[in-house]
Amino acid sequence: TTVPDNSDDEFISKYAAFTVTSESLENGKWKEITASTVAGQSLSPQLSWEPVEGATVYAIYMIDMNTHYFIHWSQGDITETNLPEGYATSKNYVGAYPPAGSTHQYNIYVIALKNPVERVKGSPNTVSAKIPEFIEFLDTDINGNTGNIVAAGKIEGLFTGK
Repeated sequence: TTVPDNSDDEFISKYAAFTVTSESLENGKWKEITASTVAGQSLSPQLSWEPVEGATVYAIYMIDMNTHYFIHWSQGDITETNLPEGYATSKNYVGAYPPAGSTHQYNIYVIALKNPVERVKGSPNTVSAKIPEFIEFLDTDINGNTGNIVAAGKIEGLFTGK
């Protein structure tokens, strides 16, 4: 197996890495169920990772890397390490919907935290150039203590609009 490495990622390069897997990813492409389609409701992708030592809670971001960092999923206070498809509510998740015929890259970041945070910045269904700042914000816990990020994991996949 390959050792996880965040060194080439603009958002999480300074954090220790862990592996995130997903049954919703097939041959590098997100399954149709994860997308926002006219036909039905999108479900957040299935995600799994090994518990990170020192972490008590996790935060997630799913970002469309091809649209100036469009946020598809932002959620905190996650204590599980195996999330089924559809785990996120519509308040926290909006499925992929690139223009018809175009393929976009969607990265999911799982941030392992020592303690809960006041909030996870950035709302789904919005574009933000501030993703690095949003992730940095997680490094301060609800009590104002810094050094809250233990490690970060990433999984990426492509989705083509219908």
